[in-house]
Amino acid sequence: MVWGGWDGHEPKQCVDIFAPILREKGFDVEVSDTLDSYLNREKMLGLSLVVPVWTMGTIAKEQEAGLLEAVKSGVGIAGWHGGMGDSFRNNTEYQWMVGGQWVAHPGNVIDYEVNIIDHDDPITAGLKDFKMHSEQYYMHVDPSNEVLATTTFNGEIAPWIDGTVMPVVWKRMYGKGRVSFCSLGHVAKDFDVPEAKEMVVRGMMWAARD
Repeated sequence: MVWGGWDGHEPKQCVDIFAPILREKGFDVEVSDTLDSYLNREKMLGLSLVVPVWTMGTIAKEQEAGLLEAVKSGVGIAGWHGGMGDSFRNNTEYQWMVGGQWVAHPGNVIDYEVNIIDHDDPITAGLKDFKMHSEQYYMHVDPSNEVLATTTFNGEIAPWIDGTVMPVVWKRMYGKGRVSFCSLGHVAKDFDVPEAKEMVVRGMMWAARD
């Protein structure tokens, strides 16, 4: 777990939520606050899972290459909005790996619904539609994503997107690596919603290399 960037997304607080859960599930969790962690090629290639928790900021070419090579080789990667879907805005290869990039949250913190559309996938099985009070994220997304949950914009703030169905949770491949992403998670409190927290945890478990 590599955390940093803009403090507004509470990266350390989010790490403190999910690191203990991963340990309980049998992972040996290492937490870092430097992107230089991605430079250790031997270590990176030997990992089961990377959980990036870095908002905005910049990543050096060598750091990005270390992360992308690891995932392409089969290391899993999983995360949420504030740590993975609004990172390194100038790095399109990174965004290609993630499968999307945050671009807007009309109305800022609002009430909205998340709809489960795949009731058989291990990340969303058994979960029902649920409410959020947070930012509702408009994403630019890769059409090759396997979408598991969505949200629908009502157009009150931006009438031209009324009725737009936007992916919230998806999974995909990048090379041999499994990628799981959940766009929820503006701040740590968002994970007080059990379904939001559960989908992130299940996504990490799915993405992790055996």
